[in-house]
Amino acid sequence: MKKKLFRKFDMIDIILFILLSFWGLIILLPFLNSVAISFTSYKEYLETPLLLFPKAPELKAYQELFKDGRIWAGYRTTLTIIAIGVPMSLFLSTTMGYALSRRGFPGRKFFFMFVLFTMIFQGGIVPLYLVVRTLHLTNTIWSVILTGALNTFYMILVYNFFSNLPESLVESAKLDGAGDWTILFNIILPLSLPILATMTLFYTVDKWNEWFNAMVFIRRGEIQPLQLVLRSIVIDSIAQGQLNASVPMIDRAFTNGIKMAAVMVTMLPIMCIYPFLQKHFAKGILVGAIKA
Repeated sequence: MKKKLFRKFDMIDIILFILLSFWGLIILLPFLNSVAISFTSYKEYLETPLLLFPKAPELKAYQELFKDGRIWAGYRTTLTIIAIGVPMSLFLSTTMGYALSRRGFPGRKFFFMFVLFTMIFQGGIVPLYLVVRTLHLTNTIWSVILTGALNTFYMILVYNFFSNLPESLVESAKLDGAGDWTILFNIILPLSLPILATMTLFYTVDKWNEWFNAMVFIRRGEIQPLQLVLRSIVIDSIAQGQLNASVPMIDRAFTNGIKMAAVMVTMLPIMCIYPFLQKHFAKGILVGAIKA
């Protein structure tokens, strides 16, 4: 039995296994090093900067990070953006993708090319800022939510997924008297859980990592999102370490601990969400990216 099992593996399989294992280690080791540094004392980090398992773990970097009250305001703003922005983005992506995927939609090709044009050519940040300022949305979270409400690439994935669904489903529903909204919400969306889970993950990650639009449009510190707050905390810790020249090595260790703790605070929530959507993720991105 063992001989038969061994014969199933060719030399190319062994080479690929070794290469993929090596590539996995390249990805995993920096992550473990970041986790270890965030739990490492200043002294231990100075002795072994490249470590994977701290001998005496401590939470001082996290305590210093969460001691700053700005981080709680950042969490509140980011969660608000996700709570409002993700359903809005899903609604816009699914409705627009469904409309463009219907063969009888008037001007379907024109609108699709018009949307595709905006994906390739953009107006730039200055016209966008002028529009947001004209609408009096600066220094509000709506400036971040509305400017990132629809991602063209994600909408095209939804469009391709809907285009692969049998047209007979829509035709039979219309013969029974169903309207477009009824068809979309009662027939199409229940069959589209893979692509919806994929879009939910994509939009959640985008809005969780949002910082650039917030940096441009928001000046009030109490409504800045988490990523911008963490950036400010890390920059402040670096500046503090540079000003205190008496113990530069300790300050450098402290700064690196704060940086890695900020990385963990950023990654952990998304890592907790991903397992619940993972079973739909691969199927959704594959079917949505290939048009039959």
